[in-house]
Amino acid sequence: MSSLNDEVRTNPATSDTSAARVDMKLEVVVIPVSDVDRAKEFYAKLGWRLDADFAAGNDWRAVQFTPPGSGCSVIFGKNVTPAAPGSAQGLYLIVSDIEAARDELLRRGVKASEVFHGGGNVYAGSDEPYLFGRLRVSGPDPEHHSYRSHVSFSDPDGNGWLLQEVTTRLPGRIDSGMTTFASANDLASALRRAEAAHGEHEKRTGQRDANWPAWYAAYMVAEQSGKELPR
Repeated sequence: MSSLNDEVRTNPATSDTSAARVDMKLEVVVIPVSDVDRAKEFYAKLGWRLDADFAAGNDWRAVQFTPPGSGCSVIFGKNVTPAAPGSAQGLYLIVSDIEAARDELLRRGVKASEVFHGGGNVYAGSDEPYLFGRLRVSGPDPEHHSYRSHVSFSDPDGNGWLLQEVTTRLPGRIDSGMTTFASANDLASALRRAEAAHGEHEKRTGQRDANWPAWYAAYMVAEQSGKELPR
């Protein structure tokens, strides 16, 4: 009997990294709820876009919402999943400014945790066993590293969501030839980070950089693709 590793080693379709790939874009995540109308009201309160609310008699209903700036949507409803209501945990929402994102949740009347970062080994502790940061330390990551600051909240059924602040992607996570921003807020946050970094650049050089637009652009592209940032 061959293993998956054997298949990867011997099948050209899986082992040849130069072969053409078929794009597969994650489109929908199904979450289990007990009360469809209550869940619909909650996700509308978040400010998410309502895409659809379809029903077939009294036996089937599907409601679809999309978070702002997301290419992936969520679906919940009646007879759309056999999973127990509230069993979806560790649903990540990526944000560029964790404090602003938490403030937005609170403004909309959503109960959210304080900003926290993980303490020590991610497998230690019991604060939220299915979310990053099983041992939570109050406040954002002291060094404000990307991926390390979080806020959690749950829907009325207990499905668990996690906000994760990402400002710089790890190498290889973004196509280096593409730079995109999901929203005007994300672009504004990136410009502010570039402005702060450029201020340090001018301090180091001791002179005003007249070509700051090019420096900003290089910084923002490098930040998104996970490459070394200009200094």
